[in-house]
Amino acid sequence: VLTLITPQPLVAQKQTNTTPQDDEPLTINTDLVTFNVSVTDREGRAVAGLSKNVFNVFDNKMLQEIHFFSDEDTPASISIVFDTSGSMSDKKIVQAKEALASFINTSHKRDEFFLIDFNSRARLLLDRTRDSDAVLDKFTFVEPQGNTALYDAVYLGVEKAMKGSHPKKVVLLISDGEDNNSRYSYRELRRRLRESEVIIYAIGFGGYYPLKGGLNGRETLKELASTTGGKAFFPKGPVEMNEAFEQIALEIRHLYSISYYPTDFAVNGKWHRVRVKVNFPIGSPRFSVRSREGYFAGINY
Repeated sequence: VLTLITPQPLVAQKQTNTTPQDDEPLTINTDLVTFNVSVTDREGRAVAGLSKNVFNVFDNKMLQEIHFFSDEDTPASISIVFDTSGSMSDKKIVQAKEALASFINTSHKRDEFFLIDFNSRARLLLDRTRDSDAVLDKFTFVEPQGNTALYDAVYLGVEKAMKGSHPKKVVLLISDGEDNNSRYSYRELRRRLRESEVIIYAIGFGGYYPLKGGLNGRETLKELASTTGGKAFFPKGPVEMNEAFEQIALEIRHLYSISYYPTDFAVNGKWHRVRVKVNFPIGSPRFSVRSREGYFAGINY
């Protein structure tokens, strides 16, 4: 039995629509919770083809009936957030760009990308594109310099991904995890992540030095990723970096989508912790299962 995690929720209520035939508003109340779950093997490779009946979902410890289940390979809206601050050497940026090309080639052909870089401030370089060459071309003349506004850049990446046209929302963060120049605090960013349905995957470089609040860069990247049901990777060289990018691309394509109507739902803004158990026959290979930690009831994301 494998235990984990939590949702990437979309909870909406009281949406009002008016039809030409009737001036009275039509109010639709829905408390459908939707989230993504990743299942990977010991090598970190995505496990596809699992059936609905191996998943059990608990909302505040209460078993829920799964109303919708899918493992379809669907496109994603992906914000690529790239650190170009002074702590990132030219060599790191070149290696990351080469691996990013492999990531894009492995991704779904209909994925859309938002490209953000950051040093002393976050900048939106490309706003919604499917042109992978345009994404990579933006890194041709990058020169690392300045301070690091990581939290601001991730916050912007979340907002852009949330406005994307695909249900899967992802932030791909490439950084050492250090921040010294953001307007948003770590606490504010983490709150936004818990409210959103975005998954963060991080590729980390260095980041061993302690920061304000006690976390170093590596720990920050791990925490941001785990909050969203994603994962942080810390490759030691070009080969491991290519493998990490490829694993991320394949995992995004093989996320399981689960929806249910909570049995005790109330529009009160309270935090609901969600846990997913995946039941495998005795003797099955051991897998890792990840997803979000929960959702705030009644927040329309």
